[in-house]
Amino acid sequence: MTTDIPGWDGSTPPFTDVDGDTGPRVTLPANTLGEISDRSNFRTSVINLERPGDPSVFSDAIRADAANLIARYPVGQARSALLPMLHLVQSEQGHITPDGIAFCADVLGITKAQVSAVATFYTMYKRVPTGEYLVSICTNTLCGMMGGDEIFNEVSHELGIGHNETTADGSITIERAECLAACDYAPVVTVNYEFFDNQSVDSTQELVSELRAGRRPLPTRGAPLCSFKQAERQIAGFFTDDELALEAAATGAPSEAGVRLAIERGDTAPSYAADDSAQTTNTGRTTGATATETTKREGPSESDAPLHTAESDPSHPTKPGAEKED
Repeated sequence: MTTDIPGWDGSTPPFTDVDGDTGPRVTLPANTLGEISDRSNFRTSVINLERPGDPSVFSDAIRADAANLIARYPVGQARSALLPMLHLVQSEQGHITPDGIAFCADVLGITKAQVSAVATFYTMYKRVPTGEYLVSICTNTLCGMMGGDEIFNEVSHELGIGHNETTADGSITIERAECLAACDYAPVVTVNYEFFDNQSVDSTQELVSELRAGRRPLPTRGAPLCSFKQAERQIAGFFTDDELALEAAATGAPSEAGVRLAIERGDTAPSYAADDSAQTTNTGRTTGATATETTKREGPSESDAPLHTAESDPSHPTKPGAEKED
């Protein structure tokens, strides 16, 4: 049985392995009902786990960075550094390679299978080479309804590539993103994880054209654009304050609308103060109420009831000498 691969028109091989070698369509084992019966070979073949990998290809500087990451975790918990280390590998090689898997396993003292299990679980770890700019187009529920699917389809057609594919010049990789956590700006697109809000087909096509021309448009929010490898190094935990652009806007009017409306309407949240003093927000508005005032307004809560303990109840089963009921 030959599988049907969504988005593949048959004109090019469907998969490219980690060495850049392409092959024919993949035939997977099927049972008598024609169902795929074993995906294990498929899963490992995409990342080419069988290749030994050579950890020595990474420089002493990268090994020093890896040691830095490990030192951030408690003694004996080196494997906790695996996630940032995989980003460190991507900052060097552009995706997770057999060499990178072997390197992480060697430095952390775990197996390649353990490294590969993590690398194949999270979508931010790429199994094939990634372009200088990773353009993620949200096609989840809200963004999809607001035009995300149309944006992806048009950009995909214009570039001649599909999901998780890269242009021939190595400049752009596009992907369908499940959610970019910016529903208030739908439809949204990110470039190397920096936000471009309220996109349309035309604006995204213009954005991609600018990137291919070697220019870097400013994101709607957040830090200026950098290359995918540079972004991966920052995600791994190696950055300067300048690279983070701490002064850049992180939110906008849509995100802050709820707070603004609450202030205009005088809405406040209940106080959970431990004492009887009112709580004051940084705007100067009193938002709290004493426990007595709350009780008068709403009546006592379960938390106000006395504890049912051996000290307060002579018949409590833990009270010495208390009789047990049959």
